[in-house]
Amino acid sequence: MTVFNHQDGERLQINGALIYYEQKGNQNGPALVFLHGGLGNMETFNKITPHLGKTYRLIGIDSQGQGGSTLGISPLTYRRIQEDVEAVIQHLGLANASVIGHSDGGIVALRLAASGATWIDKIITIGAHWALSVDDPTREMYASITATDWRDMFPEEVDRYLALNPEPNFERLLAMVRLLWLDDSEEGYPGETVRSISASLLVVRGDEDQLVSRANAVELADRVAAAKLLNMPFADHSVQESQPDRLLPMLDEFLQV
Repeated sequence: MTVFNHQDGERLQINGALIYYEQKGNQNGPALVFLHGGLGNMETFNKITPHLGKTYRLIGIDSQGQGGSTLGISPLTYRRIQEDVEAVIQHLGLANASVIGHSDGGIVALRLAASGATWIDKIITIGAHWALSVDDPTREMYASITATDWRDMFPEEVDRYLALNPEPNFERLLAMVRLLWLDDSEEGYPGETVRSISASLLVVRGDEDQLVSRANAVELADRVAAAKLLNMPFADHSVQESQPDRLLPMLDEFLQV
């Protein structure tokens, strides 16, 4: 079964951190890069990787400090995660790849595409903000979240982090990720730079997503020339986990066009 398992990957030294990545699926197929959401890891895509792995060379990357990757000494920003991904792509010698990014991973995917990266073929974002306005209610939630809160809400995720990470320190990681979420600088959300994206983009949002509003998803799709919007009814923030059977036909069609 083609799933990410944190057993047979490699770590690459990048900017003072060890970035963990795995390769699965059809090694002769087109490359498809997976970028996970905040405080998660590549395993969050495992309900869609068995199907996609029949066609694509799957590359999962754990963001700095999360999953099997260590946290460097510099502040954690979307730009830094972007640079980590670029370094892995260069290390693997990929000339072309498509990217699927969930939440924080989708934000990084948008930054990559907006930067003019020539290796990007297509982008799929799932539950990802392109910008976080000062009055977005999600901002207040991000500002108040604590390590204890996260443990209470997602105990299995924290236990998995503690088991996977070579240098676990959940309190420090949560503090760094909270700053990442609230970052208004040029190293944060891509904002209006998404208008420069020329790659084909599929914006996926669950209609019951409590973090990313319907308006935010529509605004993103409206700003990218080659964008399509998939707003899935009765689905939550993590469509790839909660509605994989409904999502996969749309991913197949988008990636194969």
